[in-house]
Amino acid sequence: MPRIMCGCLLTIEVPEVTVFPKSPMMLGQPNILICLVDNIFPPVINVTWLRNGHSATEGVSETSFLPKSDHSFFKISYFTFLPSANNIYDCKVEHWGLDENTLYSDLHNFTFTEPKIPSPMSELTETVVCVLGLAVGLVGIVVGIILIIRGLHLADASRYQGPL
Repeated sequence: MPRIMCGCLLTIEVPEVTVFPKSPMMLGQPNILICLVDNIFPPVINVTWLRNGHSATEGVSETSFLPKSDHSFFKISYFTFLPSANNIYDCKVEHWGLDENTLYSDLHNFTFTEPKIPSPMSELTETVVCVLGLAVGLVGIVVGIILIIRGLHLADASRYQGPL
């Protein structure tokens, strides 16, 4: 846990930042990016979301500073967005323990997946299914006619036999 001493009673912690999506990212499907800033001390920090290098404020929310057992804090910033292949999102963190404003853009490594759309049946498959359905239907009609004729013949035969 890196610390910076400032010559007073204050020890400045160097925050650890992790950026990740709430759920697997799919193009065109709304999602939430999460920027977790851990190991914060003192509890003074600035978290900004950037879209293609420009500040993004719409869809941004964050928690207050949440205490940890070691007396440091953590904070979570949320950014609701619509993934697109043309946009790059960064979590910018400013804190006394960091050398300069630091961009966390692990999002470049995330892969976007296209929404799964069932592939349509090929024309050949459609034709085969249609022909098989027609064949089963015709066989059913022929078998039905044969059973009806057979039933009629048996009924006629029992009428003409008379008593034994």
